[in-house]
Amino acid sequence: MNRTAKLQKLRGKPFFTAADVAGAFGIKPESAWVTCSRYVKDGIFVRLKNNFYLLAEDWRNVSREGLLRIANYLQVPSYVSFMTALSYYEITTQVQRDFVESAAPRRSVRFNAGGTEFDFYKLDRRYYFGFEKKGGIFMASKEKAFVDAVYLYSFGKYSIDTASLDTGKLDKGKIRQILKAFPGKTVDAAGKICKTL
Repeated sequence: MNRTAKLQKLRGKPFFTAADVAGAFGIKPESAWVTCSRYVKDGIFVRLKNNFYLLAEDWRNVSREGLLRIANYLQVPSYVSFMTALSYYEITTQVQRDFVESAAPRRSVRFNAGGTEFDFYKLDRRYYFGFEKKGGIFMASKEKAFVDAVYLYSFGKYSIDTASLDTGKLDKGKIRQILKAFPGKTVDAAGKICKTL
């Protein structure tokens, strides 16, 4: 079987691992690691993170929703939030092309893949709620994405372009309900940004 036919077995996957390459190519696991490393250098694979790959051709054609889905896989558990989710819901005019922001309960970490940054901000478990699966993507509700962003902002760990926000599209009752779980500093900051709270 030629290389094209072997690569075809990996096409269309949200990501694959060295074990998948071993299966598709019919080679030993240790040889698959070498192949993955070589194919990344040759521009055939894009390394998303350690032992997470995508075909470069698939990466070039990945949609915005595809990037959000990849973010969910890169850090488990996690959900898309902050300005990324607000951009998705058209609450902000800020266009996010080359980065995806997510909330995670374990650690803050950044992955850079093919020129796109995937940023994960650690949220304490008590704040890790207010998301659901939409079209195969775990994402915060628009109100929770707003509160997540304001929470980090209120502690100087995040910057918000407040002028880009259309807070009129947010349900103020839902925001008030969510804010009950958050510290006073966050409540005050939310009130300043969203005047009608």
